[in-house]
Amino acid sequence: MMMKAVADEDMVKNALGDEYDEMAEPPIAEVPRTHALWPAISRALREVYDPEIPVNVYELGLIYKIEVKENEGRKADLDVKMTLTSPHCPVAQEMPGMIQNALFPIEGVDHVDVEIIWEPAWEPSMMAETAKLQLNMFT
Repeated sequence: MMMKAVADEDMVKNALGDEYDEMAEPPIAEVPRTHALWPAISRALREVYDPEIPVNVYELGLIYKIEVKENEGRKADLDVKMTLTSPHCPVAQEMPGMIQNALFPIEGVDHVDVEIIWEPAWEPSMMAETAKLQLNMFT
């Protein structure tokens, strides 16, 4: 029987150390914050930037949902649902590959599927508070 690795919020904070900041969490992201892989997933996503915006895709609110699918006796698969700030984004074709390239190297990850979705449409309220501060978009 395979045991599912789970971390509580304190474990996540300890793993991320000073990097953890509730203000850096987008309000709508459905992500596996208690899963053991989450600290590495979060760090990897925070290294991917929209080339036109100086904020990482996670804090920008482009990651809507991540599911970790455990495979018996194997590494986990990641299913990522994300959006873009606009359907006319010049890196629309490259963005899924950028996310995959960031997540594939994580120890414990076998397969990464990234799907771009358009509902709900992205809007600035989906950004983490840190992103709003960086972009001078105070609400």
